[in-house]
Amino acid sequence: MEFLSIIKTLGALLMGLLCLWITTPSLKSVITKDFDVVNGKCTIEISSSGRSSDSTFNMIDTDEQFSFMEIPELDAYGKSIPYYCEITVTKDHMWEMDYKIYNLKTRQLMDSHTGE
Repeated sequence: MEFLSIIKTLGALLMGLLCLWITTPSLKSVITKDFDVVNGKCTIEISSSGRSSDSTFNMIDTDEQFSFMEIPELDAYGKSIPYYCEITVTKDHMWEMDYKIYNLKTRQLMDSHTGE
């Protein structure tokens, strides 16, 4: 029985170290506030599952996707409704920090989430 608990403890330690190793580059960017801003034409899709809903920003120029737990307060969503978006992400583009959504033609700010 003691051998089994040692194996479980070592397994948990290795999993913790693996998680730390994977997140360290992003964590360093968050702590030092070293971010990138991805901007350009985008579309926003809303998906719901159970009690939660989230929004996916599809950046058309860079072919990247970023997800947020918040739903922007806009009149319309979907692949056929383009906006101009500024997404703040970590340097490795693994963690989304905040977004700003502008009218594509007038560049007037329509909605934003500052992450605070």
